[in-house]
Amino acid sequence: MAGLEEVPPGTMKIVERESLRLGVFNCGGELLAIEDRCTHDDGPLCDGFWDTATCTIECPRHGASFDLRTGRALTLPAFLPARTFPVRVEGGVISIEID
Repeated sequence: MAGLEEVPPGTMKIVERESLRLGVFNCGGELLAIEDRCTHDDGPLCDGFWDTATCTIECPRHGASFDLRTGRALTLPAFLPARTFPVRVEGGVISIEID
């Protein structure tokens, strides 16, 4: 997928995997992956502001916030969770488990 050096703490990277567009976030050294799709209107979630202190992201279209760890919708207008995916690092390479 990507090398660990491509996603240092406080950054994110968009990747495409198995017809999915995902955002991989390095939240204080913790790597998190979430589908780049707001559950409110299918907009590009990962273009929004994200907070490294709380590991949350806000959709740029209507302001719905999501927990990057769980995908849980934290604010309206979204109420359904976004899909998240387990992330592993092996030999300096980041991999994402797609179920």
